[in-house]
Amino acid sequence: MNIDEAYQNYAELVYKFLLSLCNDGNIAEELTQETFYQAIKSSARFDGSCKVSTWLCQIAKHLWYQEIERSKRHKASALDENLVSNQLSMEEKLFLNTEKMQIFQEVHILEPIAKEVFLLRITGAFSFREIGELFQKNENWARVTFYRAKQKIMKGRL
Repeated sequence: MNIDEAYQNYAELVYKFLLSLCNDGNIAEELTQETFYQAIKSSARFDGSCKVSTWLCQIAKHLWYQEIERSKRHKASALDENLVSNQLSMEEKLFLNTEKMQIFQEVHILEPIAKEVFLLRITGAFSFREIGELFQKNENWARVTFYRAKQKIMKGRL
């Protein structure tokens, strides 16, 4: 059976299987497409020891697990106003020493990428590594971009 036949015969089954796992039609559709892409890549390793539908559902299940892990890593946690740290970071000091409204007015004027990096770091609690991954850059790029944005805000020079 070629992959076109497999798609015609099993796409709906894989989609329904994924939909039962994630309860989101968009995610199920994306993962169904990814399932068949992965099946094409690994078709040489399919030894026929199980049904094609079982093999495809196994691929789909593993993709769903990867999606869960990815969403856990990128999920922003809610900020707790009652949470106070003994050691204040530079970002926290910036918020405590300056009016929030003034900061966000200055952030609004930043270049779009600098603004997004700054807000992800401050409000989203993302690490520099995660920010770099979001922009398909490295951790040092995120650090430098954040530092420059912070310097512009602190000095008031834009």
